[in-house]
Amino acid sequence: MSAFILIAVLLLAYSNGANDNFKGVATLFGSGTTSYRTALALATVSTLAGSLLALVLARGLVDTFKGKGLVPDAITQEPAFLAAVSLGAGLTILIATLTGLPISTTHALTGGLVGAGLLATGWQIRFAALLSTFVVPLLGGPLLAMLSTLVLYPLFRSGRRAVGIKSETCLCVGEVYEPVRVQPDGTLALSRTGVAVQTGTTAECVQRYQGRMFGLEAASVLDALHYASAGAVGFARGLNDAPKIVALLIAASVLPPNAGLALIAIVMGLGGILNARRVAETMSRKITRMSPSQGFTANLVTSLLVTLASRFGLPVSTTHVSVGALFGIGTVNGTAQKRMIATILLAWVTTLPLGALLAGGVYWVLGGVA
Repeated sequence: MSAFILIAVLLLAYSNGANDNFKGVATLFGSGTTSYRTALALATVSTLAGSLLALVLARGLVDTFKGKGLVPDAITQEPAFLAAVSLGAGLTILIATLTGLPISTTHALTGGLVGAGLLATGWQIRFAALLSTFVVPLLGGPLLAMLSTLVLYPLFRSGRRAVGIKSETCLCVGEVYEPVRVQPDGTLALSRTGVAVQTGTTAECVQRYQGRMFGLEAASVLDALHYASAGAVGFARGLNDAPKIVALLIAASVLPPNAGLALIAIVMGLGGILNARRVAETMSRKITRMSPSQGFTANLVTSLLVTLASRFGLPVSTTHVSVGALFGIGTVNGTAQKRMIATILLAWVTTLPLGALLAGGVYWVLGGVA
């Protein structure tokens, strides 16, 4: 059973990396600031760093995701329960990843705890603990992120304009950004010469900034801040998600905490490298269009909220917070893709019951075998 638990937890870690690793850097890719490979490399390194520090800075989440307070303590040590939670949550996330939908590992794990817990305890789940410890942070995270973005971005935009930094639309030509202007008929013309240009996709056009900050080119400063904010989200995500997953290994006494955490961090990184592309496209291009400054704002909000939640042991979802921030950006700039947002919200609603159903089924099978 220990080997089965280890395999189930590693599947969960791999699925988590595939679905979640790119979320912090999606704004870099979506705004045209950098390429997919560069963004993915930053996501992998920053998530690894956050994961390895998780037991020091986010110890409270380990106890939360052992199921403590939700089911009797004796159940949280039961191998079949731990295996069912891991496999149920991992399969839920893997299904979403293959369809390109960003869902919450926290939500899937909560569903797994509920589904396996209901069968393990004879339907004696502590629903008051479920509501206060799990549901409230999960619902509050995206709403707070959206509201924070709606407030902060207009303030940042006003500050940028106040110091004389202007935005302009540019066409990427290799490593060169050529300023263009939009004609009344929707076509583009080079600002320098007025010559009309054609682009294969809108992704070739990006927004750049003209002016100086701290004696440096504004575009370079804002790009540096954008990269830093994306790295901060990756770090916060690793800090928040790794302890939730390693908690299952610790509870089963499969591996020592530090060894388990290192293994989880590596497998999460592999999941992102090998299977992140579909969710990356959704997060980067299918929720809203964004400029570099809008992406920076979304990342700043996400990293601050997730880091604070991790520090105080609150099981917020990095996915919900980051997507909530992107919803806020889409609301501000008027480019929110309502159909995709509705699809994502539907996936969020079904994540917990699907995780519960799969975990409950696994627990029933394991219990029958035992």
